[in-house]
Amino acid sequence: MNAMNLLPLFAVGLAGSVHCVGMCGGIVGALSAGAPARTIPIVPAGAGAALPMAQVGELTLRVLAYNAGRIASYMAAGALAGGLAGGAASLARVAQWQGIAYLLANGMIVALGLYLTGWWQGLARVEAVGRVLWRHLQPLMTPLLPMDTLPKAFALGGLWGWLPCGMVYSVLLTALLSGSAAGGAAAMLAFGLGTLPMLLALGLAGATLRGALQRPGVRRACGLLVLAFGVLGLMRFAGGLQHGWLDALCVARA
Repeated sequence: MNAMNLLPLFAVGLAGSVHCVGMCGGIVGALSAGAPARTIPIVPAGAGAALPMAQVGELTLRVLAYNAGRIASYMAAGALAGGLAGGAASLARVAQWQGIAYLLANGMIVALGLYLTGWWQGLARVEAVGRVLWRHLQPLMTPLLPMDTLPKAFALGGLWGWLPCGMVYSVLLTALLSGSAAGGAAAMLAFGLGTLPMLLALGLAGATLRGALQRPGVRRACGLLVLAFGVLGLMRFAGGLQHGWLDALCVARA
């Protein structure tokens, strides 16, 4: 999977990260002792303007460490998915598995786009599973709080990345499509880096930014962008797209 093939995954992560605002905002708020509901606990809302620069720098490093742990967990999941798929295909000598995985991956991206726009809520079932798993993961996270050191922030992000999420699962199918551990890890890295700007900004800006990003028009526009990537991929699968510059906008087979 070359760098050009990773472009749509980065874009899906960037546009789809508005979903993280709604999905993770309330749960992350529960991680903070005494923090108000739906407040990112890494940096208190509005604190950046009032804190000395040294403390702002320290808190920023903590946000980065948390997100580094989260993206590392995505890469581990992608490596596992890609490696298992590649091994199974090799053992079974199944030549058609990539076509099926390609169809499923782009179908899931379409589902994610519809979910973000609010036109179809099928992926909400995955979110419900995530809330059930959260109750089992919470005891593992308790020793990491308060998140006052970089190792704690990284470890908490690493645990958080395993929480089931419809958006993450959509991209994991693309990691499966890569057919190798390295390709799967690269796919999830590109996706994780796409989510980084939004979650980094949320960690520093808190509730003010979160309110703006939850506006229906913003979510709908981002959902339409994600939907377009999925539709282009399905059109290419069906033979409706010629090879050329549009290939850069489609999830490619390994």
